Amino acid sequence: MTGRGEGGPGSERPAGAGGQSAAGSVGRAAAVSGVLIAAGTGLGFLRDLVMADLFGASGSTDAFLVAWTIPETVSPLLIEDAMALLMVPVVTRLLARGDGLRPLVGTTLPRMVLGLSVVTGALAVAAPAVVDVLAPGLAEQGPAVRCVRLTAVTVVTFGLAGFMSATLRAHHRFGPPAAIYLAYNTGILALIAGLSGAVGITSAAIGVACGSVLMVAVQAPAFVRCLREAPGGQAAVPSGSVDVRLGLAAIAPIVVYTVTRQSQVFVERFLGAGLAAGSISHLNYAQKVAQVPMVLSLLIVTVTFPRLARASADGDTAQVARRIRQDLAVASAMVLAATAFLVALAPAVIRVLFERGEFTSADTASTAAILRVYALGLWGQTAVGLAARAFFARRRPTWSPAAVLGAGLAVTAAIGAAFAASAGTLALAAANATGITLAAVLLLAGLRRGVAPIPLRRIAADVAGLALAAAAACAAGLLAAATVDAPPIADLAAGGLAVAAAFAAFAVLAVPGLVAPWIASQSRIASRARIASRARIGWRARAGSGLRIGSRARIASGAWIASGPLGALGARLRRGRIESGESSEQADRTDFSHGAGKLDGAGEPAGNGKPDGIGEHARAGGSARAGEPDGAAESGRAGASAEAGADGTDRPARSAGADVPLGRPLR
Repeated sequence: MTGRGEGGPGSERPAGAGGQSAAGSVGRAAAVSGVLIAAGTGLGFLRDLVMADLFGASGSTDAFLVAWTIPETVSPLLIEDAMALLMVPVVTRLLARGDGLRPLVGTTLPRMVLGLSVVTGALAVAAPAVVDVLAPGLAEQGPAVRCVRLTAVTVVTFGLAGFMSATLRAHHRFGPPAAIYLAYNTGILALIAGLSGAVGITSAAIGVACGSVLMVAVQAPAFVRCLREAPGGQAAVPSGSVDVRLGLAAIAPIVVYTVTRQSQVFVERFLGAGLAAGSISHLNYAQKVAQVPMVLSLLIVTVTFPRLARASADGDTAQVARRIRQDLAVASAMVLAATAFLVALAPAVIRVLFERGEFTSADTASTAAILRVYALGLWGQTAVGLAARAFFARRRPTWSPAAVLGAGLAVTAAIGAAFAASAGTLALAAANATGITLAAVLLLAGLRRGVAPIPLRRIAADVAGLALAAAAACAAGLLAAATVDAPPIADLAAGGLAVAAAFAAFAVLAVPGLVAPWIASQSRIASRARIASRARIGWRARAGSGLRIGSRARIASGAWIASGPLGALGARLRRGRIESGESSEQADRTDFSHGAGKLDGAGEPAGNGKPDGIGEHARAGGSARAGEPDGAAESGRAGASAEAGADGTDRPARSAGADVPLGRPLR
């Protein structure tokens, strides 16, 4: 499944008449990606459930999670964030210029694989030192070292998978990239099931290595098709156009930003290693649950990022601002509703998901408390991901996101170090939420200064309204869970329904403009459909009557008739009807026979017999001048100016016979 949006590389339709198709392609791509990502996320949950059941929250799971830091860091660096932020704009610009993909792949991919292979070897050799740096004082260092050496393979495989994903997304093929985590978790689960009895927790590390290979395999066919479909003989593409963007100066800001963002996990595990055994595992389980709504909320941002990159490449800052605000509104609504659900029902969520086998009720209580605090930072995580894409969509990478994330990381480290000894894992979760939320606010403020004129006050009002709706929904969920005395799964069902209903009701009240963009888009689609239908009717009417009269000649004759006896008589009749209390719109429809059609009171063709729809101006402006003797002639002159150049050209605005209100160009 390729999930092509517009039919292939470089075939994206322009806005306007094709807007409906573009919107539909985004919806289809989001649906395909959503299904595959949901399946991969479900398997990821199953992976965590299996590990909790087999190994619980213990020193061995802490050892594996120290090694898990490597793929956790490499994944955003080489798949989701850095690679996508770097490669999608590059490939998008190449396609916009009509250049081929092969020179980029030939010059970049071999060097990337060689460099990542060197990093993999270095990690395998220095595994003991890596464990000491990541988690000093860890109880079980031997298993951690073995797991680090196995998971180091992901540096190469994730790099290949990320390069393929970014290239396919730039070609509007979202299916294979969305399936990578489905393949990844399938490999992990298969190896855990086959080897856990023999090698214990090491089976999970072996599964990570094998699953990362499957991430490459699932994308390889679509990637090869992109290379085959690319124009041949593109050696004329200047190598400098690739090297400038992919050079060290361009890569460094994105890499530093990604590593800085991931360093929040480093801080947690560094400080958590000195706490009771199992603390790192509790943090990990809570974080995995909290990340699900964040990933789903960023799905729409992932799909729309190529369009954001194209608008940025074209210098269309107004379109960039609209894209940012729309994506932020949708993502904020999704993630704040999920925050309300998780805060209200965290104990039931953890109990249903994890409490079995080696995972005890005490583990449930600790993990649920952490989850409630983590959930408070979900909006910040989502907003940071969205804002960073807008920064890196520009032609020249910027250091602003990395600097802002550095400030947020400093806050996280300071709070965690100050309160970890007294508050334990709750302090680490609170530090995470505080630091990322501060970074999100600073990044959004920086967007207005350096990227696009986003309306910060309006965005702040929208987010504040959604936050109030989330607070009310959380209260409704807590009340429903306390009222229903039933098993945890029933508590989740009742509480989830209460949260969803309350959030929807309060969000509409607090942010009434939330659904306005959707209503406006539907109105525009319906308007285009009506215009197209009238255009076809007007064309058939002209073809049937055989009239081939020029636009200016028709308008001139209409103005002459309007200024003559028929026009004066029509004006007197209209004035008389208005004074007698009848509708001005009906007064404008006094008809006289004339040739093949009928003339209204202004002397213009009207009704079904009009050959070109010129009589529309009688409805658009005639009623405003119904009491003036010369209103018809004025209306004729207004119609002439609109007809002659409404769209900024010399051709008539209704050259296809569309019945469009005067003074508005045909779009």
